[in-house]
Amino acid sequence: MMRPPRPKYELEDVPATPLPAELIDSTFKSHYLDLISAPLGGTILSVSDEWFAPATNLLLPTKPIYSEKQVFTGQWMDGWETRRHNRAAFDYGIIRLGVSSGTISGIEVDTAFFQGNEAPAISVEGCLSSDNEEVISWKGERGKWEVILGLQKCGPSQRHAWKLNSPPTKAFTHVRLNMYPDGGIARFRIYGKAIPILPSDKEEIFDLAAAQNGGIAVSWSNQAFGTLAINLLLPGRGPDMADGWETARSRTDDHVDWVIVKLGVPGKVKSLILDTAHFRGNFPEQAQVTGIHDLSEDGPRASDEYWRDLTVLSECEADKEHTFESLDQEPTFTHVKLTIFPDGGVKRLRVFGTRAD
Repeated sequence: MMRPPRPKYELEDVPATPLPAELIDSTFKSHYLDLISAPLGGTILSVSDEWFAPATNLLLPTKPIYSEKQVFTGQWMDGWETRRHNRAAFDYGIIRLGVSSGTISGIEVDTAFFQGNEAPAISVEGCLSSDNEEVISWKGERGKWEVILGLQKCGPSQRHAWKLNSPPTKAFTHVRLNMYPDGGIARFRIYGKAIPILPSDKEEIFDLAAAQNGGIAVSWSNQAFGTLAINLLLPGRGPDMADGWETARSRTDDHVDWVIVKLGVPGKVKSLILDTAHFRGNFPEQAQVTGIHDLSEDGPRASDEYWRDLTVLSECEADKEHTFESLDQEPTFTHVKLTIFPDGGVKRLRVFGTRAD
């Protein structure tokens, strides 16, 4: 007996360039945020199914892992996996971005360790809405979704990514990942830029560097042990060292490590916090923060001579928030540089100030 065909869900084609796995990080991670990352506040609102593995795994910042562990539904999988034989056009997951809204430039879908049960194809849609319940009510229907990435084939156990050729200039608050027709995906990333809601009062002090306010790490000396420099700008203090920034051990007397952060908006820096939470035997000996005003397309270099001191070179302690009053509160800064001596781990960097415009 023949089963009826699945309903069709027509999508317009959106020009996008596939990226080889070895270019994904260099293309996206020094220019964009993962707007749906769980530490940033990305949230799964609704899914069509998650029988074998929960969709919350999609948003984890860590690399997927493999385990032969068996659970009630079968082998434990580090990702989102739906049951077989879906008769709808696709399975879906609806996600609220972790920022107030953002523009989107690229997408990553990782099917690591899904082999034979991977999603054969995906598409991504987005919307701008202040009403989560309305968005959830659209389920797998058309609703007010707009195509961000058209239908794309996926293969087993590999990273897939697409850079949008003409990224939409409009902002999105929600995305829907569509998986055709069912299967598994380990991780899902939406690369873009946060659009912050800035204080209407120009004298109000807020965190100019916070990822949710548009701050982003643009360059760094190194990042080791699976940590990322962008983690410095995440909300909260995190559960452990994994979502901080840690550098490799140095073996020379004059070594320093550094990271340059582009502020969400140019501003006047009033105070700073350097947090070494969870870094106990591997915190830096000393640290200093400097600032610069640089509107060039390429941005400042670590070696530029125009960096101005925002803090003195200060001794660091384990597992502590180090608070500083800014040494230079009147100029407008676009970037700050955290320099650590000689190496080590830092959890968060907060740069409190007022917007310049």
